[in-house]
Amino acid sequence: MTPRDEARPAAAQGDRIPADLWVLIAAALCVALGFGLVAPVLPQFARSFDVSVTAASVVVSAFAFFRLVFAPVGGSLVNKLGERRVYMTGLVIVAVSTLLTGLAQNYWQMLVFRALGGLGSTMFTVSAAALLVRLAPPASRGRVTSYYASAFLIGNIAGPIMGGLLGSLGMRLPFYIYAAALLAATIVVAVFLREGGRREPGHDELPPLTFSEAIREPQYVGALFGAFANGWTSFGMRVAIVPLFAAQAFAHGAQIAGVSLACFAVGTALVVLIAGRLADSIGRKPLIVVGFLVTGASVGVLGFVGNEALFVALSIIGGIGTGLLNPAEQAVVADVIGNERSGGNVMSSFQMAQDGGTILGPIAAGVIVDHLGFDWAFGLSGALCLLVGLAWIGVPVRRAPSLEPA
Repeated sequence: MTPRDEARPAAAQGDRIPADLWVLIAAALCVALGFGLVAPVLPQFARSFDVSVTAASVVVSAFAFFRLVFAPVGGSLVNKLGERRVYMTGLVIVAVSTLLTGLAQNYWQMLVFRALGGLGSTMFTVSAAALLVRLAPPASRGRVTSYYASAFLIGNIAGPIMGGLLGSLGMRLPFYIYAAALLAATIVVAVFLREGGRREPGHDELPPLTFSEAIREPQYVGALFGAFANGWTSFGMRVAIVPLFAAQAFAHGAQIAGVSLACFAVGTALVVLIAGRLADSIGRKPLIVVGFLVTGASVGVLGFVGNEALFVALSIIGGIGTGLLNPAEQAVVADVIGNERSGGNVMSSFQMAQDGGTILGPIAAGVIVDHLGFDWAFGLSGALCLLVGLAWIGVPVRRAPSLEPA
């Protein structure tokens, strides 16, 4: 440490975000933009092979399913090979999968190639989260997570707009551009990511944190339940059920559905950076509690809304709730793992909980809609979030060791 560093206040040094994290954030933006490009054309491309709507939907679900089943392996690979190698390997796998999907000549080729991309997606998602845990200063974990989430939000908002425009030039073109974006992200990481000067796997002073150790922490258990509820509501119900309800309830259902999904993302983007800073200053629990209560209250009443403006307004409020809780939940998992231990399996289990909710939420909601109606489906989803939010009030939260008073 230089004399200048010694002269700087400890808090200021702890607040500095390492350059390696900015590399990860830039790579996340490339990935999110590319994913947004293919999202609008993926179902239509599947339908171009003369298959049913159900078959086209399976292409979307297969990617998420392979992410879920491969998550434990991805976590183990992070512990054995190191985050940087697994991250780059995952990017390359998804790049190749995306390119082959764009080149597919029939439905079954497309299904297989797209599903295999879920393996690579798990690898770079889990390893990126593990790198954020390792490299983020404990006093800035919430802020770092919010920056990383903002990169994905920007990509998820701008990507579909660009993808819709490119789709008019041919449904295969977005896949080629996405593959190129993934390769560009791989090159950025390979050249600029130094992994914070960390030692190679196998030379760490402390062994990787195991799931059995982490599950003894009440805050990690709370994070798992929160991830499941968030996946069920914010990623599953929102994407699968909201468009169907809008199509039935409103005269311009397709347009309202698109506007509501975009407004949900805008609501999240409006607060995620502020939420990251608040999670570091006032603590994780208040943001998680308020976030789930706001999300649950807004989603729970959607099935009773017959006014388009109110429907869009509630979508914005739901996005705000999600934006409040996401950085805090990620920071809780980071606090459990700490900077000195690898936590691939712990992080992958957290991701599996969220993916599980994302997959099960739309299926359960669809059954409820068919038998009881949309109001019951939205009500159950809102109640799930409210229960998690209320349960979090009683969860004891251990601060990161480096933030504990001396």
